[in-house]
This record gives sequence, C-alpha cells and structure tokens, in this order.
Amino acid sequence: MSYEEEIAHISARIRELRKERGMTVQELAYRCDIERSNLSRIESGRANVTLKTLCAICGALGISLKEVV
Repeated sequence: MSYEEEIAHISARIRELRKERGMTVQELAYRCDIERSNLSRIESGRANVTLKTLCAICGALGISLKEVV
C-alpha cells in the first residue's frame, strides 16, 4: 500500500468510527484537545496526523491504535 493509500485509509477509518459513535467533528476534536479544523483536515486526508494526535483520537473513540490502521 502506498503512503497516499495509507493516509486515505486512516482518514476514512477515523471518520467512520466517529460517525458510528454518533459524534460530531467538533465533539471529537474537543475530546482530543485539537482544533476542529485540524480534525477536519485529518479526516479528509489533507493533514499528516502525528502519532500523538492519532493516539489522542483513538483514546477519545475508545479504541486501540490497531483498530485504525
């Protein structure tokens, strides 16, 4: 899988899991202590998410890192 495909997969998975939990972008961003606009860029694949941010997102979604990647 290429780098671009990996980013697209992770971005789509974050969005999917957020929606499954009935959370808005604003709510998840608040729980992760990141800006809503930054989370939107992550979900759309326009931002390179750091491991720290990815761990915060996983924690807020109540999942392990393995479930996203």
